Amino acid sequence: MYNVAAVLGVLFGLLYVSGHHEIGSISDDVCSYGGPLCDNPHYVLTAAILAAVWGKLVSIR
Repeated sequence: MYNVAAVLGVLFGLLYVSGHHEIGSISDDVCSYGGPLCDNPHYVLTAAILAAVWGKLVSIR
């Protein structure tokens, strides 16, 4: 689950900078596929946090 949380964290960063048009022409391509997520990238951040919490809860050590 930590891997999923890390991937979602990277995806959040990509969507955040794309939503603010900080990476040039690539942001148009990214936002054409994930339009609503470019407007609200905190949904992906919330999913990343939940995945990390879930991974912490179910880990056996």
